Order: sequence, then structure tokens, then C-alpha cells
Amino acid sequence: MTTRKSIAALCAVAAWTFSAGSAWAHPSAMMTGSLTSQPIGHYEFCKRNASECSIRTRDVTPLKMSTELLGRLKKLTVTMNQAIKPKSDLELYGKEEYWTYPVDAGDCEDYALAKRRVLMEDGISASNLLLTVLRRPNGDGHAVLTVRTDGGDIVLDNLTDTVLNWDETGYTYLKRQAIDHTGRWVSIRDGDTPLVSSVH
Repeated sequence: MTTRKSIAALCAVAAWTFSAGSAWAHPSAMMTGSLTSQPIGHYEFCKRNASECSIRTRDVTPLKMSTELLGRLKKLTVTMNQAIKPKSDLELYGKEEYWTYPVDAGDCEDYALAKRRVLMEDGISASNLLLTVLRRPNGDGHAVLTVRTDGGDIVLDNLTDTVLNWDETGYTYLKRQAIDHTGRWVSIRDGDTPLVSSVH
């Protein structure tokens, strides 16, 4: 009898946890997994910019989606995509991977860092601005900025001025920054760590 009551209690807790988690995450939000390794470019970026990678956030509530927010994200995407010229790290720095804030040129992760910095300066929490790595349909590695909202996770991409939910892009997502610690990364799905390639 005690065993049955215990099982029933555990089932009730599990059901509550599941429903609470479902209520917390929008159906089109990314499902993340366990902690995983940082991309090498981000690891080296963190060594040069330690304060950027030690931000811990207790309040991880997603942004409230609105017409105003979507308009801001669209405007920022177009502005940055036009202001920064696409050039590889090899061309700019003589290295295959070098994540940094661009001046007037950069590759995919540099665009993502630049957009993230602008939005953080506008008061958006780091927990809702996550560097994310993925594979494009042709197999190339790529990086984007994911913006967490209560209407789903939105991707800001340097390869298009269109702002889309992550599950509308056709990409295979691999990992992204953890929502509660800017120096940690979590898996999005099974897969090898990609080499985040330059813009093509």
C-alpha cells in the first residue's frame, strides 16, 4: 500500500513538473540538453573578455513577444547585416577561428556578437541573448544569435535579413549558451561539435 501511495505521489510530482515545464517553454522553443563544451572560438574569446563570460542570471524569464520587439529585431538585423562586410577570420586575423566584436567586417559569430551587444545595451538580459552554433543544410558550420521570447526562440542571422523562429530556418542546431551562465554551453541535439565556418 505504501509503495502504491509512493508511486502515485511520484507520478503526481512528475505530472506537475511536466505541466509546469510545458507552461514555461513555448512549443516552438528550443529543447536543450546537458552542459557541453564551448566552441573553441568562444573559449578563446572568453579568455580575452573574462567579464563577458561570467554573467550569471537568476531570472531566466523569456522576453515578452510584441510587435515592437519584433520590429526592433528586424531593424537591428538589417542594420548590422548591411554595416558589417562578410570576411573570414583567416582574411582578417590570419586564423581559422577568432571570435570578436567586428569593426566593419567579420564572419557569422562576429555578427552575432555585435547584435548581442546592442541588445544588451538596450537592457535585454543575457539569458535571452544566446550565441548558438548549428549546421547549414550544406553541412557548413554557422553561428547565429538566438533571442528567447515567450512566443518562441527567434534567430538573428547574417545570411538573411528575415527574422525567423529557429524551427523555420532549415538549420540543424547543435549547441548554445546556457541561459543562466554566459560562459557555459548546452546541447540542443545530438551531434559533433561543429567548426563554425566563415561566411560564404
